[in-house]
Amino acid sequence: MTFVSITRLRIRSLRFMPQFLVHTIWTGRQTKRADGFIDGSLLADRKRVFWTATLWRDQAAMRGYMTSGAHLKAMPKLLDWCDEASVVHWTQDSAVTPDWLEADRRMRMEGRPSKVLNPSPNHRDLLYDAPRTTGAVPIKPTEQA
Repeated sequence: MTFVSITRLRIRSLRFMPQFLVHTIWTGRQTKRADGFIDGSLLADRKRVFWTATLWRDQAAMRGYMTSGAHLKAMPKLLDWCDEASVVHWTQDSAVTPDWLEADRRMRMEGRPSKVLNPSPNHRDLLYDAPRTTGAVPIKPTEQA
């Protein structure tokens, strides 16, 4: 079974974007090298919203990534940078990254809001516009020597 992780973050102000983008580059590099990472995609949506879809060998591999390195350093900053943040996980038989319509459907039905310090009125109930379905950037594992 493949473990799927979908995240949605909305950066609450343009002033946080430069720092967010730097941390996105660092965590992207970490993701590509992470043990158990299979495939993924990053979608820069409208209104400072960013979606990630990542596939992992199992939940333990995803947690190992999440609780180490650049990702661990970025997570506390998101509390202040974001006014909306949510996550959903599931397992599936295939190692195919879900499309953004499926990611959105799962987020609305099974997802949960993440803690943010300055939540928007829509944060708690996951009330947001549907994501665009084009323009995503693939995230591929780095070949290990």
